Amino acid sequence: MAKRRHTSEQVINKLREAEVTIAEGSTVAEAARRIGVTEQTFYRWRSEYGGLRIDQARCLKRLELENSRPEESGGGPDAGQPDTEGGV
Repeated sequence: MAKRRHTSEQVINKLREAEVTIAEGSTVAEAARRIGVTEQTFYRWRSEYGGLRIDQARCLKRLELENSRPEESGGGPDAGQPDTEGGV
């Protein structure tokens, strides 16, 4: 089976659909099958996206992408400070 990548919006919509199915009396396994994912994926998505709105999920993904990029031009908190470890 080929892997699929879902956008944050798709994940949240599928989670909502699954929650409705579960509220109607279906099991988690049946709800997961209905949205086309495994139970493990359902639980992982629920822990990551549970309770988020679509705009919040977009913001979360944008921040995760920003944090995963390396810093540009070495502008860390010590930038421009002389090295004081060598002793004076």
